[in-house]
Amino acid sequence: MGYLSPPPMPAPVVVYKDVGGLVSDYEAITERYRRENREVRLHECRSACTLALSLPNVCVYPDAKVKFHQAYNAINRETDLGVSSRLFASYPAAVQARLGNLTREYRVLTGTELIALGMRNCEGGATMVAGRKQRAPSTSVAAARSDAPSGASLASFGDIAHKVQSAVATALAGSAGDQTASIRVAVADRRQVADVRGELEETNQLPDSPPLPPRRPPSEAFARQDTAQISPAYLQLISGAQPILGQDFVRTLASN
Repeated sequence: MGYLSPPPMPAPVVVYKDVGGLVSDYEAITERYRRENREVRLHECRSACTLALSLPNVCVYPDAKVKFHQAYNAINRETDLGVSSRLFASYPAAVQARLGNLTREYRVLTGTELIALGMRNCEGGATMVAGRKQRAPSTSVAAARSDAPSGASLASFGDIAHKVQSAVATALAGSAGDQTASIRVAVADRRQVADVRGELEETNQLPDSPPLPPRRPPSEAFARQDTAQISPAYLQLISGAQPILGQDFVRTLASN
């Protein structure tokens, strides 16, 4: 994330690597952060990004690198002493004393060095962590227990029914101020279901079972036939043929 691309308020601006740019753009965003009292955390910050050191709510990480140099004209690449003076004047007095002045070449101060000069350590302060808002305990669970049907107490259902009932009521419940009616949760008792079924069977009130479909007629291919009266195909004579062997030499299928 760069210095010029902040996240929505009130999240801090975390500068992972910013190589600088037009000083006028960085001066404008710096004044915005000052008005918002926005926290700015520096990892690597170069050139015009060093204006962040002028903010009251800025911090550096111990392994951070902040690189300083003179401002120059982007067209002719010549040093702009006026803008360079504005950059240098924005730094804390301890940082100015350490640098002495700005040059065309980068001068690097590490986060550890800047912390020793009085800059705040990002790892020593409070950290913003996003999280879900904790809901206040709801009375819907107690209402669900009190509204359970007679003869179906939580004790009869056991621990599992208790957990199911509490989980469902908690999931459906909003905050305590949003409750307009209690939530009713019913849990079926297996023994009661069996008793009801038994009563229906005794009074013949159970619905009849649906009729089964008619049985399919047996296939002709599998119909039982008297195999003793059938000659195999290979023993049947072709029309007009005469048998060569007598009946004494022919074994029928029945004899097999």
